[in-house]
Amino acid sequence: MKYMKQIGLIATISFISELLHFFLPLPIPASVYGMVILFVLLCTGVIKLPQIEALADWLLSVMPIFFIAPSVGLINSFDSIKGQVIPLVVICFVSTVVVTSLTGLI
Repeated sequence: MKYMKQIGLIATISFISELLHFFLPLPIPASVYGMVILFVLLCTGVIKLPQIEALADWLLSVMPIFFIAPSVGLINSFDSIKGQVIPLVVICFVSTVVVTSLTGLI
């Protein structure tokens, strides 16, 4: 029952974020609205961390499963991109460093 309440809470926040995305003419994804709403609710104490912690931990534990399909897709299309491997690795490295640095600064 604990997980059902947590799923309901996160689903409600997701639904509200989808509504905001639909009604506001801003180029912001609904998932960003949802993260901001959840962050504000956690910071203000409207939602306490134990109210969503178990589900969040479970979602983090299964997150690697979502990377399997893109990885298999890259392996299957390796012949198409093998001439571009060095530039792709450099782009991935540079973008990771930039995103990590900006996130740390912000």
